[in-house]
Amino acid sequence: MASHDLHDEYGRSISYLRISVTDKCNYRCVYCMPAEGVAARGHDELLSAEEIARFVRLVAQEGIRRIRLTGGEPLVSHRIVPLIREIRAIPEIEDISLTTNGALLPRLAPELRDAGLDRVNISLDTLDADQFARITRLGRLEQALAGIDAALAFGFDPVKVNTVVVRRLKQDTFGLARLSIDRPVHVRFIEYMPIGSEETIGACKNEPHCPPGVSGAAPELHPEAWDVTDIVPSDELREQISEAGKRAGVGPLLPVGEHAPAGAGPAQYWRFAGAQGTVGFISAMSNHFCNRCNRLRLTADGKLRPCLFSDDEYPVRDALRASDDARVLAIYRDAVHHKPLEHETTDGTARFMSQIGG
Repeated sequence: MASHDLHDEYGRSISYLRISVTDKCNYRCVYCMPAEGVAARGHDELLSAEEIARFVRLVAQEGIRRIRLTGGEPLVSHRIVPLIREIRAIPEIEDISLTTNGALLPRLAPELRDAGLDRVNISLDTLDADQFARITRLGRLEQALAGIDAALAFGFDPVKVNTVVVRRLKQDTFGLARLSIDRPVHVRFIEYMPIGSEETIGACKNEPHCPPGVSGAAPELHPEAWDVTDIVPSDELREQISEAGKRAGVGPLLPVGEHAPAGAGPAQYWRFAGAQGTVGFISAMSNHFCNRCNRLRLTADGKLRPCLFSDDEYPVRDALRASDDARVLAIYRDAVHHKPLEHETTDGTARFMSQIGG
């Protein structure tokens, strides 16, 4: 089958596929899933590693060149290493990356590297150990820091650290940005995006259905009370970090020019003078990059999502299991064709982030 690049109806070349290999996680981050986790799915409800790899082989002929593996937490899946091996064997795939909380990287990094994984993004929202434990519910700060060390030690390049910034959390963003000075780590600040249903996004404003302690002046770790006022625009945040850099004697953030890390995507990168790494800003809410969006998402249960913020889904699991390649490709092309020009800025979604594969 000859390979060609597939474009959506707005002329965007679709070359990037994000794949959620599982909706399970060893953390319970407050903005990602409920404390009890997501409802358990039967084994037959989720795509197998073989089915995922087969889908990638098909869409690689349609122009997919980059794969990102997500979850939930992808490293809790026993099939992650063989899946990476299968994807690495597909000639058209140029880059395989993975997003993780880092807790299992010290143990799995050698196998992941040997299987062909190119690079990792590690989620880290705070350097305060107590706040980290409260945000993740089950995690410890030292696990994420050990994951960063392991990623660097085993040669993943680049190593990126992803921080979701929420105004009411009052995170030490300058402290996180400083991680980029002494090591080749690329810290990226992501504007908080309201993901979840209307019942879980900004819903608790003195309403009787709110959980105890949430109505009125909501405690910081109740995402039921978070809303658009918790978005910190990237321009504002960059200025805050620059000013903190000046006060600390490391100087302001400077543009990196053409020296952004590989797989830069929508982030805009800056750096402190003399730093080994960079500081990036992903302005999903304040400055849409929809006109350059080149990605689709495949959920763990086999549904294609053309846009993170839209609940439009195109199921491919049954066609894959019927070995109907023509039908799989028809569904994929339909999903690409219906990729929206831009996303809504404040509407929630029916699924939690852990079920979408952010």
